[in-house]
Amino acid sequence: MATSLQLQALVFNIIIIFSVSTCSCKKTPSSLLLPLKTKFIPSGSLLKPPNKLSFHHNVSLTVSLTVGSPPQQVTMVLDTGSELSFLHCKKTPNRPLTFNPLSSVSYTPIPCSSPTCRVRTRDFTSPVSCDPKKLCHATLCYADASSVEGNLAADTFRVGSLDQPRTVFGCMDTYSSSNPEDSKTTGLMGMNRGSLSFVSQMGFPKFSYCISGQDASGVLLFGEASFSWLQPLNYTPLVQMSTPLPYYNRVAYTVQLEGIKVAGRVLPLPKSVYVPDHTGAGQTMVDSGTQFTFLLGPVYTALKMEYLRQTKGVLRVYEDPNFVFQGAMDLCYRVEMTRNFLPTLPTVNFMFRGVEMSVSGERLLYRVPGMRVGNDNIHCFTFGNSELLGMEAYIIGHHHQQNLWMEFDLEKSRVGLAEVRCDLASQRLGLDV
Repeated sequence: MATSLQLQALVFNIIIIFSVSTCSCKKTPSSLLLPLKTKFIPSGSLLKPPNKLSFHHNVSLTVSLTVGSPPQQVTMVLDTGSELSFLHCKKTPNRPLTFNPLSSVSYTPIPCSSPTCRVRTRDFTSPVSCDPKKLCHATLCYADASSVEGNLAADTFRVGSLDQPRTVFGCMDTYSSSNPEDSKTTGLMGMNRGSLSFVSQMGFPKFSYCISGQDASGVLLFGEASFSWLQPLNYTPLVQMSTPLPYYNRVAYTVQLEGIKVAGRVLPLPKSVYVPDHTGAGQTMVDSGTQFTFLLGPVYTALKMEYLRQTKGVLRVYEDPNFVFQGAMDLCYRVEMTRNFLPTLPTVNFMFRGVEMSVSGERLLYRVPGMRVGNDNIHCFTFGNSELLGMEAYIIGHHHQQNLWMEFDLEKSRVGLAEVRCDLASQRLGLDV
């Protein structure tokens, strides 16, 4: 989606790596199971063995795989909110995480005359733009003011044991970004429902992932999740919008939010506040490219006030009107440094059609790295005001998807989820790196 990278400027002190190898356990031929295991590493130390597929998150989830012939290792942001994948390309590599198309015999630039260059997508301009060599030109701009520019191309992407030849992507030779984290990835893997997204090109009807919040293990699966220990998923349908609207992303994983509960108490707001307006603004998107969850102003304010009311006497509010964490999160608390555990906190539930998503425990507060006031650490409420970021949408970020089996079903147009210990899921699958 157009706002999928706006939160990559968020600062996170640690980088967590999900190291991935191909699975030796039994699976259906139509599935690709990728075991994930995380470990803490120093920021910037991202080189991995070439036979591993890596999946980690700092401010975003990333996947490490190989591209080209002979294979070159790349690291891409896994983004369910974007369509066109891209890699930073240089004729002479000047950093470890850059793809060199001149070294790949399977690399094929896409000319302007190709039908692929005329596929309608929100990601690059229409009508098509051509460079002086009559190659298909693409410029991608994101809401955080970052942008990349280059050419449309195709090459072989290898994910685990699967080779996907002639995968279309953007080979970008210029970029603009003020975010230092961008230098730690080679590009972005678009995973929405558009025809040029990575999952659509792979041909899998669904994919799912499970992210652990504690021991940092997890699972990424392309195909069917047929495991006896996994409780049945509850599904919510994707919202279908037949009429093009200026602010509505028709290929995002859009679900219908119907209400929010705090410790069982429903916020006293009309359901209409959660429904997109006549311009398409106000849709609710499940987005792995965003870390936290962001709500439209009136809903965020109602949630904030109710949470303040229910935590009065339990947590001490950080009283600094000039401090807004990451530009959109202004409810923060002082927690004593000597405290090993947070107190019992009111659970927040998202009420979708047919399913609820529960956010509890440590997922509700995030400790601001390196910030202390006296003998206290500062912990901020992990929900923010999307309007302060220039977005007119509800965004469900990956921080609140931890310890949930999240399935994205393109064939049946739905999103499914079930609570699960993601570390135990890896153990049950016998996955170890």
